[in-house]
Amino acid sequence: MQGAKFRRQYVIGNYIVDFVCLKRNLVIEIDGGQHIEQASYDEKRTFYIEQQGFIVMRFWNNEVITETEAVLEVIRNTLINNPSPQPSPLAGERELSEC
Repeated sequence: MQGAKFRRQYVIGNYIVDFVCLKRNLVIEIDGGQHIEQASYDEKRTFYIEQQGFIVMRFWNNEVITETEAVLEVIRNTLINNPSPQPSPLAGERELSEC
């Protein structure tokens, strides 16, 4: 997908994100129904991750299952429109393993 490689279940600060591409500073979160009840927590979490220099994209898990191609297209468009992000604060970790 536009040359981006993603890691699954990656730690950023005190949070574990579903997917991250360190090279492109992109976080993808797949949310289940429990996230309706924890919207305040998710907002705080998203704010922190964005403050670390990441773009955060959120999708409902039923969207991913039933509208997979549409979700992938949104991610592709984000990667196309954000080709050269600022260096990730976690850039040093890239040397150990490409994202």
